[in-house]
Amino acid sequence: MITVVGVGADGRLDEHAEALVRDADVLLGGRRHLADRPDVPGQQRLPWPSPLADGLPALLDPLLDGPHGRRVVALASGDPMVSGIGTTLVRLLGPAAVRVIPAVSSVALARARMGWSAEESVVVTLVGRHEARLLRELAPGRRILLLSSGPETPARVGGLLVDAGHPEASVTLLADLGSPAESRDVRTASEWTAVPATDVPPLHVLAVELPRGLGSRHSSWVAGLPDDAFEHDGQLTKRDLRASALARLQPAPGQHLWDVGAGAGSVGIEWMRAHPTCRTTAVESHPDRAARVARNAARLGVPDLAVVEGRAPDALADLPGPDAIFVGGGATRPGVLDACLAALAPGGRLVVHGVTLETESLLADAYRTHGGELTRLSVESTAPVGTFTGWTPARTVTQWAWAR
Repeated sequence: MITVVGVGADGRLDEHAEALVRDADVLLGGRRHLADRPDVPGQQRLPWPSPLADGLPALLDPLLDGPHGRRVVALASGDPMVSGIGTTLVRLLGPAAVRVIPAVSSVALARARMGWSAEESVVVTLVGRHEARLLRELAPGRRILLLSSGPETPARVGGLLVDAGHPEASVTLLADLGSPAESRDVRTASEWTAVPATDVPPLHVLAVELPRGLGSRHSSWVAGLPDDAFEHDGQLTKRDLRASALARLQPAPGQHLWDVGAGAGSVGIEWMRAHPTCRTTAVESHPDRAARVARNAARLGVPDLAVVEGRAPDALADLPGPDAIFVGGGATRPGVLDACLAALAPGGRLVVHGVTLETESLLADAYRTHGGELTRLSVESTAPVGTFTGWTPARTVTQWAWAR
């Protein structure tokens, strides 16, 4: 068992937490936390390894294995379960092996200082994460608390907001929350772009408030973003077809999509935009398109989308298992459809699009064999015809949707 004790910015602990730290045989923590605690004769003190994830097992195994009965306590900032070491330890050791005693989190303090309720604001962690995760949350009047990764974060966030069309967004830097040195600095997103990292306190939370009124064209989480939201070379699942596919793929929290023959990555990107915990692996054989998928994902607020450069079915062999699969191209390649069918567990969903007679024949055979839903989708849009307006049809798409 390991006990994780949260420490406020002022370094104070209540009587119970102080006794746990004082009586520990082994005290773990960041170097700052360890240096702030009074010396205890005979107590072993070990800093967190770097890199953390790779070094934790080697650090913890000798401490927790066997019947030694050593009391192991770890120090953490604020609430250890808010983007903290508590979450990491529970994932590594399991909840039964970790006891957490939280202090007031920086999130709670930031909400109190801003007067923002939990119901009216959202928390996005940038600790060890790409700042572009902010972009998924942008909407008129949105209140966003950003857990910063360091002094470079405010300028980067300011630049992202400016590029997204929100230069006047209010960004409040709340530094050293709960300590005697607590400070507050309010600027627009545009103003933060010019602030050097040397002028930014390292420990801070950013509170972003977007003005009400007109929002970004890309602020909706409903499937079917405009086609021009994506950089593409023509290999793009168009808006209406994308919305139809995602309605059948049914993105749900924590689930994983394979986007096979990803093209511009539009289906996998919108899958991840549906919920912050949705995951996508995009498989694309063309190097330029694979790079384009990554750019589109970052620009639309889902930079954690994984891109695998390779050709199905070989590229699918070692991927984490999917909850759903979209095949936007390459369905007629030998083995692709069979590999996708085999990869899905009960409850898994598969949607395949085809525009050629060969793919349509393949999907008709799959429908006869496996059932599901076979649909032909024909979309027409208006275009000038001389001085008049007429309908221009896009290629008809055959869609096969199936659930195991």
